[in-house]
Amino acid sequence: MTTGCVPDSLKIAKVIPIFQKGDVANPGNYGPISLFSIFHRLLEKLMFKRVYSFFHKFLVLYQYQFGFRQYHSTSLALIELCDNLYSHLDQQEVVIGMYFDLRKAFDTVDHKILLEKLYNYEIRVIVHDWFRNYLSNRRQFVAINNIDSNFGNVNCGVPRDLLWVFYCF
Repeated sequence: MTTGCVPDSLKIAKVIPIFQKGDVANPGNYGPISLFSIFHRLLEKLMFKRVYSFFHKFLVLYQYQFGFRQYHSTSLALIELCDNLYSHLDQQEVVIGMYFDLRKAFDTVDHKILLEKLYNYEIRVIVHDWFRNYLSNRRQFVAINNIDSNFGNVNCGVPRDLLWVFYCF
């Protein structure tokens, strides 16, 4: 972590498609699960604690950021939303809700934009280099019934365990 580098061997994901619902012959009905080495997971956890501590210390996170935070559950987000809605309704105001399905949004995260956001939030020098290196040269392969595909490069999206970084912004 002090060098800002992540070994390429830790940036390989084994992707296993898990059936979710619908027609089993439709590939869109499967959700990918990416498996990484235990060392990869430990490295992520260490970086998470380091960056989260920084965000907490310098009050970077938005007050109503509920995802990926201790003591900020989705239940509390719903309570906050309902309280806000009822408050406006009590004042005879019109309330309109818009809801978006963002389940696959993290698969399209642009690395350059994410790195710019981190830089704007004072994640710089070695830690920023670490994230840049972490997101570069990522590879994955798909495993189905003990048959592995060829390796493919991952040029966008974030690993599932890194969702907290993007989600917080």
